[in-house]
Amino acid sequence: MSEAQSLFEMLRQSVKPEIVDAFARLVRDAPDRKLCRINALAFAAAEGLDEEDTIAGFLQASRLGIFELSWNVLCPGCGGVLDANTSLKTVQATEYTCALCAAGYEPTLDEMVEVTFTVSPRVRHIGAHNPHELPAIEYFRQMYWGSGIDLPEDDYEEKFDEFVIETLELPPGDKAVISMQLPAEFVIVFEPVTHAAQFLDVKGEPTRERRNLVLVFDRAHRHAETLNLQPGPLRIQVENHAEVRTLPSVCVAGEALHEMLGRRRPFLTAKRLLSNQTFRDIYRTDTLDVDQRLKITSLTFLFTDLRGSTELYERVGDLAAFDLVRTHFRVLNEIVAAEAGAIVKTIGDAVMATFPTPDRAVAAAMRCGTRCASSMRSAAARTCY
Repeated sequence: MSEAQSLFEMLRQSVKPEIVDAFARLVRDAPDRKLCRINALAFAAAEGLDEEDTIAGFLQASRLGIFELSWNVLCPGCGGVLDANTSLKTVQATEYTCALCAAGYEPTLDEMVEVTFTVSPRVRHIGAHNPHELPAIEYFRQMYWGSGIDLPEDDYEEKFDEFVIETLELPPGDKAVISMQLPAEFVIVFEPVTHAAQFLDVKGEPTRERRNLVLVFDRAHRHAETLNLQPGPLRIQVENHAEVRTLPSVCVAGEALHEMLGRRRPFLTAKRLLSNQTFRDIYRTDTLDVDQRLKITSLTFLFTDLRGSTELYERVGDLAAFDLVRTHFRVLNEIVAAEAGAIVKTIGDAVMATFPTPDRAVAAAMRCGTRCASSMRSAAARTCY
């Protein structure tokens, strides 16, 4: 039995069989790009699986080493990944800047930090494990854009070519020249590895004069200012001062680009994962530090308390009452987890739980009231008997 098969057999001990089977098919049959930064919600929808069960499955699989979990800071404008982290604790910046959108953002956990899953090299090696060897077109697809961009499957290459005029691979320390005819469009020379962009507003009467432009790519230069140019010949000298390969790309910021980036789909947010019971059970230490200034703009809290618990202990005795309270906690845990929530804290027989949205908290509260009363009556009957 291979290591991958052994890991999937171990996964069956904590995850529903239909989800394990779906994971096994994915790892065995999917092309490389499908195994990089997997969108758990899109995967659940495609396979007809329950979202919460699927998220729990990915978390358990990551615990075993089948997948690797990533916290990616996103640009809310273009959906690009501005920073990728293996732990939420390393998301430290107070502001992230998107060169492509020429805008800065204060990170929030609601919609700006996604959580994705990539297959581990110990299970299957894919191209994205060596991202600086990916072709430019695949680097954009697998590494730059986040999982919330619903990129086309069948004609991605054709759609990409509609707005990318030129792209090249530039090794560390190298220089190159891009010679081109500037169209009368808004043009962006964008480099996705160092997140640098130079804007060219091309308009007016065409010219035959050859213009020259020098762009240096490193971790400091952003080239955010806009240059006004006339349509016609342009010679762009690009220099890579970064420690890795760069991918200077000349793009037209027109309808084709906006149409691709406008295709959005739901994705697993950091806020939702922090309110996930399985995550809190497995990754208790991988939450926010007190000095991290990441914001959550909306989070719903639910507080429960077991009414009459003191009288319960006096009436049936400590051992029997303790058993009833344990039944109460077990029921609460099941319902909270089923409604995408997590129990954050217990105080005596009281519970504090969090939910990503108010409707899930209300649904949990209603279910808890009905289910707990029934379970407590049944447990009390067995105890008295």
